Amino acid sequence: MNMTTSDTKSRPVVLGSTSRYRRELMERLRLPFSVSAPNVDETPWPGESPRDLALRLALAKAKAVAEQHPGAVVIGSDQVADLAGQALGKPGEHARAVAQLRQMRGKTVIFQTALAVVCLDSGFEAVDLAAVRVVFRDLSDEEIETYLQAEQPYDCAGSAKSEGLGIALLESIDNDDPTALIGLPLIRTARLLRQAGVKLL
Repeated sequence: MNMTTSDTKSRPVVLGSTSRYRRELMERLRLPFSVSAPNVDETPWPGESPRDLALRLALAKAKAVAEQHPGAVVIGSDQVADLAGQALGKPGEHARAVAQLRQMRGKTVIFQTALAVVCLDSGFEAVDLAAVRVVFRDLSDEEIETYLQAEQPYDCAGSAKSEGLGIALLESIDNDDPTALIGLPLIRTARLLRQAGVKLL
């Protein structure tokens, strides 16, 4: 169902995420939006790939929030660090972050950053994925400890914040959507919002 111009102007935009990183990224679009926490179980399914997990959770988050805001255009997103098919989530605490960074040193990790945009009233639903290829340096235990003490990135998938000191952990980043690694691929977000009828410019 196509939305009319008057419909789209009146539709609120809701970010279905409690992540401060995603909220800060959304602010770059200079678009009025509100934030709502999705109540979604993030447990991986047996045999589920990191890519499929990220896509499923992004859509589940968008749909969960859309149920509460059926007239809104809702954005859901999820990021899973993919180390040779193994999903690495948010470490939550220091010891797990140390273990993650030791696992990833000298390795290539794909950060699967999924995006979903849903509007129940218009019937709009779309998903996209930005896969960011990151090569970690062969880090020493001392470098890992120094980094974690400095930045404490325990709420970040893969225990590193590329927008901060975490950039010093890396050999290279290969992607086509520069904000994807931070948690929300804004080029894709803008594209899906436009498709949903939201005017950005």
